[in-house]
Amino acid sequence: MNWIETEFAALRYFALNGTDHRSHDEQNTAIAAYVRWRNTRAKPKTSFAVDSPIRTWTSFPVRAA
Repeated sequence: MNWIETEFAALRYFALNGTDHRSHDEQNTAIAAYVRWRNTRAKPKTSFAVDSPIRTWTSFPVRAA
């Protein structure tokens, strides 16, 4: 899975699954509470694939217009 997919899976699990929000505002409040909780505990991603260009930050092609 892509890292963003795991973040959305966690959001769905902790804020949306098994709930019956009565309004969009109530649902938005639950999502915002999860995002605030997650952001206070976030750590940088460090386990990149061995051959990933993100490890060097220099091998990305330059896209000039």
